Amino acid sequence: MTTITTSLFLLLVISCALQVSSNGDAEILSRVKSSRLIDPDGKLNDWAITGDNRSPCNWTGITCDSKNGAVTAIDLSGYGISGGFPYGFCRIRTLVNITLSKNDLNGTMDSAPLSLCSRIHVLILTENSFSGKLPEFSPEFRNLRVLELESNLFTGEIPESYGELSSLRVLNLNGNSLAGIVPAFLGNLTELTRLELAYVGFEPGPIPSTFGSLTKLSNLRLTNSNLVGEIPDSIGDLVSLVNLDLAMNGLSGEIPESIGKLKSIYQLELFLNKLSGKLPESIGNLTAMRNFDVSQNNLNGEVTEKIASLQLVSFHLNDNFFTGELPRVIALNPNLVDFMIFNNSFTGTLPTNFGKFSGLTEFDVSTNNFSGDLPPYLCYGKKLEGLISFGNQLSGEIPESYGECDSLNYIRMADNKLSGEVPVKFWELPLTRLELSNNQLQGSIPPSIFKARDLSQLEISGNNFSGTIPARICDLGELRVVDLSRNRFSGSIPSCINRLKNLERVEMQENALDGEIPSSVSSCAKLTELNLSDNRLRGGIPPELGELPVLNYLDLSDNQLTGEIPAELLKLKLNQFNVSDNRLSGKIPTGFQQNVFLPSFLGNPDLCAPDMDPIRPCRSKPEPRLVLVISAFCIAALIGALVWLFIKTKPLFLRKPNRTDKVTIFQRVGFTEEDIYPQLTEDNIIGSGGSGLVYRVTLKSGQTLAVKKLSGGPGRKPESESVFRSEVEILGRVRHGNIVKLLMCCNGEEFRFLVYEFMENGSLGDVLHSEKEHRAVSALDWTTRFSIALGAAQGLAYLHHDSVPAIVHRDVKSNNILLDHEMKPRVADFGLAKPLKRENNNGVSDVSPMSCVAGSYGYIAPEYGYTSRVNEKSDVYSFGVVLLELITGKRPNDSSFGENKDIVKYAMESALCYSSPSPEDKAMNQDSAGNFRDLSKLVDPKMELSTREYEEVEKVLEIALLCTSSFPINRPTMRKVVELLKEKKSLE
Repeated sequence: MTTITTSLFLLLVISCALQVSSNGDAEILSRVKSSRLIDPDGKLNDWAITGDNRSPCNWTGITCDSKNGAVTAIDLSGYGISGGFPYGFCRIRTLVNITLSKNDLNGTMDSAPLSLCSRIHVLILTENSFSGKLPEFSPEFRNLRVLELESNLFTGEIPESYGELSSLRVLNLNGNSLAGIVPAFLGNLTELTRLELAYVGFEPGPIPSTFGSLTKLSNLRLTNSNLVGEIPDSIGDLVSLVNLDLAMNGLSGEIPESIGKLKSIYQLELFLNKLSGKLPESIGNLTAMRNFDVSQNNLNGEVTEKIASLQLVSFHLNDNFFTGELPRVIALNPNLVDFMIFNNSFTGTLPTNFGKFSGLTEFDVSTNNFSGDLPPYLCYGKKLEGLISFGNQLSGEIPESYGECDSLNYIRMADNKLSGEVPVKFWELPLTRLELSNNQLQGSIPPSIFKARDLSQLEISGNNFSGTIPARICDLGELRVVDLSRNRFSGSIPSCINRLKNLERVEMQENALDGEIPSSVSSCAKLTELNLSDNRLRGGIPPELGELPVLNYLDLSDNQLTGEIPAELLKLKLNQFNVSDNRLSGKIPTGFQQNVFLPSFLGNPDLCAPDMDPIRPCRSKPEPRLVLVISAFCIAALIGALVWLFIKTKPLFLRKPNRTDKVTIFQRVGFTEEDIYPQLTEDNIIGSGGSGLVYRVTLKSGQTLAVKKLSGGPGRKPESESVFRSEVEILGRVRHGNIVKLLMCCNGEEFRFLVYEFMENGSLGDVLHSEKEHRAVSALDWTTRFSIALGAAQGLAYLHHDSVPAIVHRDVKSNNILLDHEMKPRVADFGLAKPLKRENNNGVSDVSPMSCVAGSYGYIAPEYGYTSRVNEKSDVYSFGVVLLELITGKRPNDSSFGENKDIVKYAMESALCYSSPSPEDKAMNQDSAGNFRDLSKLVDPKMELSTREYEEVEKVLEIALLCTSSFPINRPTMRKVVELLKEKKSLE
């Protein structure tokens, strides 16, 4: 009886102790929540001690030991909480796991209070905003097994204390801006199974040979970690490796034979390095490997039978210098899904059995020297999505079986020797792109092409296609590019073309098209290029073409067009304009009477213009008596018309502002709106855009102004109204030396205009890229470019940090940075700008969600792809693109970058292949190993740089790459950008 009583007593004591402990844990959690964390969405509302809720084990994110009820883990991932690191959680003595990933936590992590957490086993803080140096871990953290700090803002070198965390199994520091090199002391962590140091801003350094001691490692990820030198032989000692990712670095030399010892490897990623030599035969021993990528290196030689026999799922050899024929056995692989070998020098025929024994989805053999027929079984498994074979010498017909491949969505077969007719069902596939250009194909486009409703790009130029363009092509509402040039198409252009609202480029030159140019094409508001040259088109040039808001390339030459050149075309801002060799007549519109346009009008004998030799001047020689009669009649008619017009409305050049016109003065000026009205004439137009025309107005005082005239009246376009309101509301109160000055505005029923200071040197985009204008200043030296970059950055920093409210521009680009007579920059065009609102709880600035993507192609930040809510970091990205333009002298989407590359990707790849050389190496364009890729490959060749300027370009390049980071959180603020640009030394 005594024993039973004692046991019950002990059980009661333990139960009470657990209850006290549980209550204490609840108090700690509640206290930390209220003092350290911000819970804007109320996800932790149940963290409250009540009569019925005194145990925290049922609280959100809390895990307790099932036996004793003690709190063991806190997981608040993705709850949207903010604040600093909650050190107080570690007062719970039984806590071993803290997971706080995907939140808005910030601040630094101090070693002293962190010592409270020395008992924990797991610390996961990925995707937050912690900053400062990486936290130190004292020897008391002997039980720490998992440390994940990925995607934060930590800086500095990895502390040596990390090499003493003897129990550590997972170390993940991906996506931080760390300094130093990959430390060798991490080789002491012999319990590691996963080591991830990817996308870390290390200084150039080697893979430590000490990593060979990490024999339990299954996952080693050092992607984009600025690694240089050779892959050490000790890599072969990592016998437990399943995933090895060394991609996007500067590794050189040959792939070591020892890599063949990684018998457990499933994925081997070595792409985008500078590796050379042949593939080691030992790779054929990696029979467990399924993903193999050595693309974008300098590898050569042939693919051996042993390597070709591997049962790979993805096989990427593209962008190297491989030669020889493909072993036939490669097509017998039952696992092969993704096959990429483009941009090499392979020869011979493609194995016939490709696709017959596996479910191929991607097949790209482009830009090699393959000949013979296309493999007929590529879509045997009915899974093929992409078929890319352009740039070879393939011949024969397109297999009928391809027409049955309903999974295909992307085809590029250009620049081969394919012949015969295209199977009818091939035109009907659910493709987004069909490219067959420069072959010997024939036949016609069937009306059934309307079934390809997702088709965005139709490119079949340079073949022998004939017949008419079917009207059913107008059912393809997603079409952006239509290139039917250099064929034998006849008939007229379908008038239903107005239904293709997404058209951006139309090329139909060098065919036998007749009929008139349909005026309905003016409905294609996204059209930038229209080339109908070298056909048999008749009739006049539709004036409606002048309504196309973004058209910059118009070629109607070598046709049979008649009538006058419509003055409406002056609304267009054309980089390419050609109406030569037609039957046009009359006076060339005044705005086109410039020598730069002269070749555009040749071959039209009946055109006239003054001072455009050999175009004849506009004068006639009728009989004197007839001249008198006509003159008298015209004078009388003119006087009558003027009297009537004066009485009814008053002419523009005399009329005063309507009483309903509202004139607002923003700066001290010496003119009125009456001085401006008479000069808003066709001769003074200097530019145009979607919202209106821009005029150069010179006053009697000699002052020159820029005047943007917007549409008025009841038919005002909503976008024009938005531009006017945005410019007035923002520029009317902004005062900064690097932001264009709005001097006056007039808002009336008939006319609305905005008056700005005039920028003599136009836009930065014109100066950098225009072939027609600004030739005197086109070769900007680096000092001037740097000054422009700094001034523009200061203007944007003012908008983001000093303006109240703060402003996000939303259309930062080189064309919106104007230059005065001293080349001082002014940020301009605030038609898309929006005020920012500051959130009180976390200080993050934001704007309301946008109904559509704002900005200009090539400058738009990648987050627009997954959110409509943007902030000032979107401007930072666009400014980074402008910096790259200043360095390279190229447009954001220059064709020289290659397929699917923009200036950001081009610069990033060039920078990855670059390591800072000494001044002597710079002169030699190579480093001590002979591997240096000179930055002159990236820098605008129009600049001659001194050694000091070269170093400055390198610094600005680093800033540009920071600004164009894929993740907004990793981009600096514009205020920080200004500081970095002003720094005398290179970035650390």
